[in-house]
This record gives sequence, C-alpha cells and structure tokens, in this order.
Amino acid sequence: MNLQEMNRVAERAPRKNDPEQTRRDIIAVATKEFARLGLSGARIDHIAAQTKSSKRMIYYYFGSKEGLYITVLEEAYRNLRQIEGGLRIEGLSAEEALRELVGFTFDHHVAHSDYVRLIAIENIHEGKHLAKSQTIQELNVPAIDAARRVLELGEREGVFREGIDPLDLHMSISALCFHNVSNRHTFSIIFKRDMTSPAALGARRAIVVDTIVAAVRRR
Repeated sequence: MNLQEMNRVAERAPRKNDPEQTRRDIIAVATKEFARLGLSGARIDHIAAQTKSSKRMIYYYFGSKEGLYITVLEEAYRNLRQIEGGLRIEGLSAEEALRELVGFTFDHHVAHSDYVRLIAIENIHEGKHLAKSQTIQELNVPAIDAARRVLELGEREGVFREGIDPLDLHMSISALCFHNVSNRHTFSIIFKRDMTSPAALGARRAIVVDTIVAAVRRR
C-alpha cells in the first residue's frame, strides 16, 4: 500500500470518540461566537457546524444556549485564575510581586480580548446569567488571595500602606487593564493614536503598573 492509499484509509477510518475534547472544542468556538455576537446573536447551529457536532449534542452537554453561555463565562474566569494561580512571587520583594501581578493581568487582557468582550456583554445583561453560575464565587477566590498575599508582604516589609482591602486592589488592577482593551478602538479614533501598537501597549503597561504601585505605597 502506497502513501496515498494509506492516507485515504486513514480519512475513512472512524475517529475515536472523545467527549471531553468535543466539549472543549464547543466551548472554544462558542467563546468566539458569544464574544463577537453576544448571547442573542450567537447561533447554536453555527457553533455546531464549526465543531462538526450537532445542536442535539450541544444541548446534551450544556442543557441550553444559556447553559453554554454560562459555561463559556465560567471557563473564561477559570482560565485566568488558573494562570494567575501559577504566578510565582516567592522570593520577590513586595513591589516586585505587585508589578508581576499587575503586568500579568495587563498582558492577559491584551492577549485575550474575547475575555474582555464577554465580561462587557454580561455587564450589559447586568450579570443576570453569571448569577446563575454555581461556581463563579469559588473560581475567583485565587484572585483575591493573590492580592492579599502581596499586600501582606508589603505590610511586613513596611513599604505598603496598611488596611488596603484586597478586593479593592483587585478591582483597581482589573479596571485599568480592562479599560485598556475595552476602549482601545474608540480611543484610537478619538485621539488618533494606535492603541494596539507594541509601543503604545508597552507605554500603557508601564503606566498601569506604576499607577497601582504608587497607590499602595506607604507615603
């Protein structure tokens, strides 16, 4: 049997059933669809066609279109928190650790604009779909823990102000990093500056990191 014949046999061979991979593929495609078109605009049949699955299979895995949308939101947060949880700040000074945390958040948002769009869309819905999630609070515990560890280290070193709420710090970091992606197109048009260029991103990243550090530093 020559190579061409072998390839034809391989193409005809049934693919191994991998439910978990199918589920991941559906979530990946649905993430782009919901980020681009929102919950009402995304179509299950289009998602099914792109994943070589079926509407019936998607409903089997996720229950409904809203169920798939909620899962996509959960996975977006889970992916961020898993990477966040892998940050190694041991051995760093408090300021170095904070700079690492802020820089990571900035870079993640730039690299995952779908995440930003999804969260913006869910805020338009006033969070009503996310409120139905059974795991969202649990998923976001690591983010607050990371902020708390950095603040406690800074207090022990005597370089950060005491009494800063870790949630407030997390919100401030998120606000600056989120805005950089969510508003980049309007800012680019209004101020005639390409906010997506490497130079603009580098300069903005430095400002965001410095702003957060200055906000917590002991006066």
